[in-house]
Order: sequence, then structure tokens, then C-alpha cells
Amino acid sequence: MPRASAYHILVKTKEEAAKVKQQLDKGANFQQLAKKHSICPSRKRGGDLGEFSRGDMVKAFDDVVFKKALFEVHGPIKTKFGFHLIKTVYRS
Repeated sequence: MPRASAYHILVKTKEEAAKVKQQLDKGANFQQLAKKHSICPSRKRGGDLGEFSRGDMVKAFDDVVFKKALFEVHGPIKTKFGFHLIKTVYRS
């Protein structure tokens, strides 16, 4: 079973996600922005979701983590929870 580790920032609107992504594109620190903006409990860890298996997360999230480039910020990705900015740090 493939495993991965990722960080994310979860916000309520696509507009808010776009604003946060602009800050990241200008070199802002991902963990600091997660602590400031994310509505997910992982915000306390700077958006760190730890390690998880394919299928543990909703499909739209999994598709990014297991298929897109590592260390790049992808998003906004819409799920039932809101809009995510996702950075995958490794996968096996």
C-alpha cells in the first residue's frame, strides 16, 4: 500500500486559498501560514498531516498527494471540507 506524508492549509473559500497561495509563491513559510490561516486541527503542527496510506484521505486529496510533484504547493483543491493547498514531502 503506497504511503505518503503531506502538509496542507485548509480554508473555507477558493478566494482565501488563492490569497494564501500568492503569499507562498512569494516565498512565505508554509508552516507559518498554516498556523495562521488553516481551519484544520493540523494547523497546530504547521499543517503536518503525518504519514498516511492511499485511500485514507478523500479522493481529490489523494490524487494530488500520490500523483503530483513533490515539494510543490498544489491547489486550491476543493473537497467537502473546503479548499486545500497541499505540499507532499514524500511518498513510497
